[in-house]
Amino acid sequence: QVQLAEFGGGLVQAGGSLRLSCAASGGTFSYYGMGWFRQAPGKERDFVALITWSGGNTYYADSVKGRFTISRDNAKNTVYLQMNSLKPEDTAVYYCAATASMPGPSRYEYNYWGQGTQVTVAS
Repeated sequence: QVQLAEFGGGLVQAGGSLRLSCAASGGTFSYYGMGWFRQAPGKERDFVALITWSGGNTYYADSVKGRFTISRDNAKNTVYLQMNSLKPEDTAVYYCAATASMPGPSRYEYNYWGQGTQVTVAS
């Protein structure tokens, strides 16, 4: 069973950048498809990006396409989310998630979740 922990959130001005990290432990990281989701206050948890086991395939929500990049380092058991050109509407708690199946954009496809990290984008 894999445990996930996110790092790298914080306060940034609009137009700035942040890099989130998600460290995995307790499982064979390279077996898992990984996803990033986010949840703003009073809203549902929304899909942001996903990456397959080898990192060969990625997929993004339209709202972040061209600004965010997901990547992974299986040797370090870590998945990353590089966020550029941040907007106030990107403000949310960001969660990483893992699935032993083919990753998709639905949060119900993921079995394991981190505790989340807050990202706040000031206008």
